[in-house]
Amino acid sequence: MSAEPLLKVTDLKKHFPVRGGILSRIVDHVHAVDGVSLEVAPGETLGVVGESGCGKSTTGRCILRLIEPTSGEIWFQGKDVRKMGGEQLRALRRDMQIIFQDPYASLNPRLTVGGIIGEALQIHNLAKNNKEIEERVVGLLETVGLRPEYMHRFPHEFSGGQRQRIGIARALAVEPKLIVCDEPVSALDVSVQAQVINLLEDLQEKFGLTYLFIAHDLSVVEHISDRVAVMYLGRVVEIATAKDLYANPKHPYTEALLSAVPIPDPKAKRKRIVLQGDVPNPIRPPPGCHFHTRCPIAEERCSRDVPQLKQTTPGHWVSCHLRG
Repeated sequence: MSAEPLLKVTDLKKHFPVRGGILSRIVDHVHAVDGVSLEVAPGETLGVVGESGCGKSTTGRCILRLIEPTSGEIWFQGKDVRKMGGEQLRALRRDMQIIFQDPYASLNPRLTVGGIIGEALQIHNLAKNNKEIEERVVGLLETVGLRPEYMHRFPHEFSGGQRQRIGIARALAVEPKLIVCDEPVSALDVSVQAQVINLLEDLQEKFGLTYLFIAHDLSVVEHISDRVAVMYLGRVVEIATAKDLYANPKHPYTEALLSAVPIPDPKAKRKRIVLQGDVPNPIRPPPGCHFHTRCPIAEERCSRDVPQLKQTTPGHWVSCHLRG
């Protein structure tokens, strides 16, 4: 990591209230994010992986303050994001953007493509007049591989892959430094996924972008990421370079995840690790290590003490009493 990370998150938590009873009082909380700490260097792609419901997307949205964190610190370019408000937060939106998971739901069906992409230019006063907005929109469409005349069409006239390219163009419109990619290819066909991933890599090289890439497809994350953070039930259990993590996973959960990745060679064999039981209820997560109820090597202290994220080898961090 560089001396000055672009993004630094420390002990981030987000607990959603659960209401019940006649008066709809708060009776409990869902521990969606339960103490996440990570750093992202300028120009880097940090992949975030884990099962559905582990808190990946919630973490990304808390960083952008699309939802308010319960506690923790978020620093972007040395500024405290959680203390920002009003004009400061509006200015921050220029530097931090998001590409949503569902290209069918994330575009306004009442606006043309030109209106969708040009809206951000108007809000942030990045163009002097309508002619300049139109020129910028045409340039952005060409950048993401779409025709200029598409700006006059509506979202329903496009395929899923084309819609996601429109979403990418919208994110690029304000020239951001950080883009949170919230499972941007999971709703697309496999052949289209490869095109969008290649586009994101090309754009990163061209514009010097930094990505927080959230996904559950481990093969996609391996391809695009410089480093990978593995999450389980609201916590980061392992962080390492993509090459190191896939070649030498240390946390038992990471080992189980990687054992499920299909191998292209039909003759190659890999020992499949099948975890016992289900993911615990995030309303009442297990004490100690959240993974101990399903861990094949768990000991008594795992159910009592919370393991800290410790560096085992240079650049490789693990949250495990037995592998730390």
